[in-house]
Amino acid sequence: MKKAFLLAAGSGTRLRPLTDAMPKCLLPIQGVPLLQIWLENCEAAGICEVLINVHSHPEKFRDFVAKSNSRVKVHIAEEKNLLGSAGTLAEHQSFVAGEDAFFVLYGDVLTNMSLLEMLAFHHSRKELASLAIHQVSDPTQCGVVSLDNNAVIRDFKEKPEHPESNWAFSGVMIARPKVLELVPMRRPVDIGFHLLPMLGGQMAAFKISGYLLDIGTLQSYAAAQYSWPGLGKKGN
Repeated sequence: MKKAFLLAAGSGTRLRPLTDAMPKCLLPIQGVPLLQIWLENCEAAGICEVLINVHSHPEKFRDFVAKSNSRVKVHIAEEKNLLGSAGTLAEHQSFVAGEDAFFVLYGDVLTNMSLLEMLAFHHSRKELASLAIHQVSDPTQCGVVSLDNNAVIRDFKEKPEHPESNWAFSGVMIARPKVLELVPMRRPVDIGFHLLPMLGGQMAAFKISGYLLDIGTLQSYAAAQYSWPGLGKKGN
């Protein structure tokens, strides 16, 4: 496992005015850009190359990469017309050609989970994909999974009106390239709404502990400034 997609094309409308001039993936967490935190976590897991899809403020991403001293090689894929999260994966299949599996990381998630531990879990399984999942207080706002006793995800529903559990997709996924063959041809097309519901019985659930926060609102962004414990440390 040497490669990862890092999805960062969201406009961050709920984070305005902070995102009027800066993509949310580059907003600082205790002075460190969220993207830098992701690259440090990737490097610790042995990931050598990351493809980042971008839409808003692409020049900010290029400036960041030009100045970065990360040992992870970063490829920027600008989307003038949004492809959707699953569409991005399908349009860049060549990036992971020849890989046994690859990571998919949601760029607006702040977490200190061990990608290396999740990778070891995935290698111990035979499913097409592994999803990192965590328990949430309001599953109606998340992608919710239903599990069996063998940690196989039998069902996935994005933002269900009547959730069957409070276990939610965390925004971290490992997939085998065969998964990309299932992405619908239309664009845009979404991972949560369109791809994962097709993979019932073919995904394993990696339950995570530690810190995880979706940096999607001004409130969660403010909370991250005092609650983030750093990589390699337990959350609050």
